[in-house]
Amino acid sequence: MPELPEVEVVRRGLDSHVTGSTITGVSVTGLRSVRRHVAGPLDLISQLTGQTIAATGRRGKFMWLELAPSGQSLIVHLGMSGQMLIQPPDAPLEKHAHIVAALSSGQQLRFVDQRTFGGWSLADMVEVDGTIVPIPVAHIARDPLDPKFDAHAVVGRIKAKDSEIKRVILDQTVIAGIGNIYADEALWRAEIHGRRTASSLTRPALHRLIGHARDVMVAALDAGGTSFDALYVNVNGQSGYFDRSLHAYGREGEPCDRCGAVMHREAFMNRSSYFCPRCQTRPRPKR
Repeated sequence: MPELPEVEVVRRGLDSHVTGSTITGVSVTGLRSVRRHVAGPLDLISQLTGQTIAATGRRGKFMWLELAPSGQSLIVHLGMSGQMLIQPPDAPLEKHAHIVAALSSGQQLRFVDQRTFGGWSLADMVEVDGTIVPIPVAHIARDPLDPKFDAHAVVGRIKAKDSEIKRVILDQTVIAGIGNIYADEALWRAEIHGRRTASSLTRPALHRLIGHARDVMVAALDAGGTSFDALYVNVNGQSGYFDRSLHAYGREGEPCDRCGAVMHREAFMNRSSYFCPRCQTRPRPKR
C-alpha cells in the first residue's frame, strides 16, 4: 500500500497538472471505485462536473482535491494499486481505468486500479486544529512532514502506550504517514526492535525514532517513492526508485549495512518485519 512519500509524489504531480482546471465531464465504468461515495456513481458524476480543482491536499496517506465553488473535497483512495494518471484524450485507455475525468485543459485525469481496493468519494471539509481537512480525515494525526507537526506532543502520546513500538508508529491516529516499509527503515536507523514496548523507550530514543522516520520519508520522496512493481507510479506513469536504498525492508538473508549480521524477517500483523538481530536487540520475554 502506498505510504506518505508515494502519496505525496502523486499529490505534487496532480498539483502541477490539474490545479486550476475545471472538470467538464466524468465517466465511471468501475462501480467498486466509487463504492465509498454512498450516493452512487450518478451523483458523483453530477457533483464533479463543472467543479474547478482549486488545490490539492494530503495528510499522512490520505490525499484529496479541493473543489470550487462547492467547497467539498474529492478524496482519492489509492488502495493497493490505484494510479492517478494525466493523459491526452487520444491515449489508449488503460485496461483498469475505472474513472475518467475530462478537464478544461484538454487532458484527462484517469483513475486506474488493477486490484480495485481504491476509489473516489466526495466529502465536506471541517477545521481541525487550525487546518481544513475532509471530514473522513479529521481523526488522522499530523505526519512528520506537516509544518505544524509537534514532535514533543507525539513523543508524549507514544510514551503513554504499552503496545509494541512498531504497532504504535503504524497507528495513523498517533502519527500519520508511516507504513510497514518506512516503519522498518526508521526502526533500523534508530537501532530499535519493533517489538520493544513503546512506554519502555526513553524520550530521546523516541525523538530519534521520529526524526529517522521523517528523514527516511524525505529521502524516499526525493527518489520518487518506493516501487516494487509497476502498480505504484506517479501521474506520468513513472516508478520511484527508493527501493534501491532500503536498509531493512525486504532484505532477509542479506548482510546488515551497518554491522554485517544477517538480516531477519518475522511475521507481523499479517505482514512482515525486517530487522538486524545484532543492531536491533529483541526485547527479553516477560516472566
